[in-house]
Amino acid sequence: MPRLELVSHHLCPYVQRAAIALAEKGVPFERTNIDLTSKPDWFVAISPLGKVPLLRVDDEVIFESSVICEYLDETLAPRLHPEDALTRAKERAFMEFGSAILGDLWGYQMARDDAAFLAKAKDIDAKLQRVESTLGEGPWFRGASFGFVDAVFAPIFRIFAALDPIRDTGVFRDKPRVSAWRAALLARPSVVGAVQADFSERLMVFLEQQGSFLPKLAKAS
Repeated sequence: MPRLELVSHHLCPYVQRAAIALAEKGVPFERTNIDLTSKPDWFVAISPLGKVPLLRVDDEVIFESSVICEYLDETLAPRLHPEDALTRAKERAFMEFGSAILGDLWGYQMARDDAAFLAKAKDIDAKLQRVESTLGEGPWFRGASFGFVDAVFAPIFRIFAALDPIRDTGVFRDKPRVSAWRAALLARPSVVGAVQADFSERLMVFLEQQGSFLPKLAKAS
């Protein structure tokens, strides 16, 4: 078994995907968090894009969360991708769809005013409605088997869990299957362990530093 080290940041949702995958594989790994506002020289030297996550496999470095997840699935059991090629392709497409939701969610978090915030909420609501129409009986995206689509959507639901107490825009309203999926994911040990216990507090500090209007709402409530 090679030595695995996940180079990460406390808040990065893409890091959470890799951490969830590693936990689901049940393999030991180290986790090294860095400050992305003051990147250490050793990190700059090994990260071509200057981003996290990185996975160090002994002396080799893999970057980009999707590539890390594919490597883990090719080398470690249990498989998180389905065996059927068509099903696998469909799930990879929904992994990309989850990344698109994360893009909207970034704008949602970074909104400077209510209008921008609600516009992004509308975009997210429409995408989650499409997910609602795709989900089966659960508890996971594929049904009884946990997979990579679950690992991709878990960080989305984690961020909403931190933000909904401040301003719930109702994006989960009238979406019973998405809501049940969200609850199941947030209770899964691999998802719980993908972030530190103070994730919500760290997120609010970060948003305040970025000029988001959400911390102001939190203080006013």
